[in-house]
Amino acid sequence: MDREKIGAIGICGSGAFSLSAAQVDTRIRAVVTASLVDISANFDGLSPEERQAALDALGEQRWNDFENGAPDYHAVYADEPMSEIPEGLDPMTAEFMSYYSTARGNHPNADGAFTTTSQAAFMNYSLLGHLDTISPRPVLMLAGENAMSRGLTEGVYERLGEAKELIIVPGANHVDLYDDMEKIPFDEVERFLNESLKPGA
Repeated sequence: MDREKIGAIGICGSGAFSLSAAQVDTRIRAVVTASLVDISANFDGLSPEERQAALDALGEQRWNDFENGAPDYHAVYADEPMSEIPEGLDPMTAEFMSYYSTARGNHPNADGAFTTTSQAAFMNYSLLGHLDTISPRPVLMLAGENAMSRGLTEGVYERLGEAKELIIVPGANHVDLYDDMEKIPFDEVERFLNESLKPGA
């Protein structure tokens, strides 16, 4: 490995993870995110009372996990691919279901959830609480034009320093940037990494 050419690429939740890693690991010289989701932000709106109740319940669940000999876990997506997505879902869930619950992305080893007690780790700290420390290292962010997560990407982009680029991919939704070879702007990602990781950059 060339120690001077370390970059990080993260898709969906791993987009936030890659930025979080760059906040504390200065060896990472450039970051690319696609369809970013900050899972820790799901808990930002909790009142102190709601947070305490959630943590108490998670503590009790840890005892249950110990007594049961296995962690509590609830799969999000069907074991077998679905032919059509159920009606009445919120738009974000419908986008995820269109990938993980269909033949497009369904896999028996991809149940799409964390263990119940994993929530505590995301409540412990904000993944993106120190975005300002990444600059002047560059960040490229990709979001689908029609993605329900587009606003999340744009919000994080505004909080970054000056060394940043944002590409809105025409006609793409959130999951298109997972696997749609015709929509993912590989040429832009390659350009960005070549420029960012070249000697002296």
